[in-house]
Amino acid sequence: MKRLIIGLSLVGVAAAVTVGFLARGGSAKATGYRVVAVERGDIVSTVNATGTLNAVSTVQVGTQVSGQIAQLYADFNDRVHRGQLIARLDSTLLVLAVQQARAEVERSQADLQQKQFLLDQATRLRESASVTETDFRTAQYNAVAAQSALSSAQVSLQRAGQNLRYACIYAPIDGVVIERDVDVGQTVAASLSAPQLFLIAEDLSRMQILVLVDESDIGKIREGQAARFTVQAFPNRTFTGTVRQVRMQSKTSENVVNYTVVVSVGNRDLALLPGMTATVSFEIARASAVLKVANAALRFRAPETMLAAWRAAHPDSVRPAAPPARRASPSDSAAGGAPVRLQFASYAQQQSGSRVSLQAAQRRGSLSEGGGAGRGTGAGLQAAEPVQLWYLDGGGRPAMTVVRTGLTDGQTTEISGPGLSEGMRVIAGLASSGASAETTATNPFQSTRQQQMGPPPPPGGF
Repeated sequence: MKRLIIGLSLVGVAAAVTVGFLARGGSAKATGYRVVAVERGDIVSTVNATGTLNAVSTVQVGTQVSGQIAQLYADFNDRVHRGQLIARLDSTLLVLAVQQARAEVERSQADLQQKQFLLDQATRLRESASVTETDFRTAQYNAVAAQSALSSAQVSLQRAGQNLRYACIYAPIDGVVIERDVDVGQTVAASLSAPQLFLIAEDLSRMQILVLVDESDIGKIREGQAARFTVQAFPNRTFTGTVRQVRMQSKTSENVVNYTVVVSVGNRDLALLPGMTATVSFEIARASAVLKVANAALRFRAPETMLAAWRAAHPDSVRPAAPPARRASPSDSAAGGAPVRLQFASYAQQQSGSRVSLQAAQRRGSLSEGGGAGRGTGAGLQAAEPVQLWYLDGGGRPAMTVVRTGLTDGQTTEISGPGLSEGMRVIAGLASSGASAETTATNPFQSTRQQQMGPPPPPGGF
């Protein structure tokens, strides 16, 4: 008797579970839609790139003579003025060089006096024919050579004095020391090139960004164009700048050709520091107070069941484009015998009564120079091309219209066409509690898993 009661109880549980399973199976086929709203607002198309912040003018301070650093009078972040002493080399050897050059001048002066006396004597003896012409010309040559030797010694003295003055390093401009590359006691050698001691930025209240822009986008950048950028140090703050120069020199890195764009930046509060990495956005075009929709809605392609229902409700209209798995090529013919692309254009004309000209779209800044919706949007949409847009009508049923796309910012796109209004519910995808029959058939992983697992076992082992 107990076994009978337990068996009946298990049967009841199995029946309840089966009813629940069937209920879940029935609701799994009831597919819903992910809906987004058509909004009205501004769209800004941008080109994004990265660059490095630098001071507008920097001077590398070096030394023209070799020696050991004896004193440093400036350090990092110190503000210096033009002509200010910022470093001094050990001048012991330089002082000795000046003394040696001075002694050489004195010797040359004495030698010149001796040679000049011999020349005067030879000149008097020549008048009395007591000296040969050869001896006279020799004395004359020696006097000229002594004068040249004195001039050379005087130049050497000036050089030694200048080298001694070079032992004192002065700031060439007013600015801020952003680099100090030496310490007291360090020996610097200026045999081949002047070693850098300091790097001084002239004015950090004005800075510039050297931005590398891809060759596909450089044609959209022009001088005077507005730019916005952010730095990692202030993620919640947006800075502004202006394009000052587009350099013609190209740089190739990993087969990618880039061009340098110089962006002038104000830095009155000195928040920006040299060397910071800036993420820059160049404003290419702007559309104000236009209807826009998420790009996902323009990429949505209706499944076969939705297409069949739409064709049944609109038997005299052209067929919408096939879903991605069965997309028709331009050479394929639709029900009326015309290519699908041409039928879309005809359908758009029937809906709106007029076509949006490419020239008008270009004048309002809706099109990029390449005729597309902008590089890097990820939507793959062509500006001013007819695109099907699925939406929910007043009764909550899916319907289709053809719109034309305009400016895009990578997330939303400007749309225009008949029957569009702000707040319109547009289908961006399918949302269901379970996979429909059509979705399951096209999912090899799910079908394989169900085949391997088989039907669910009966409850309680019955």
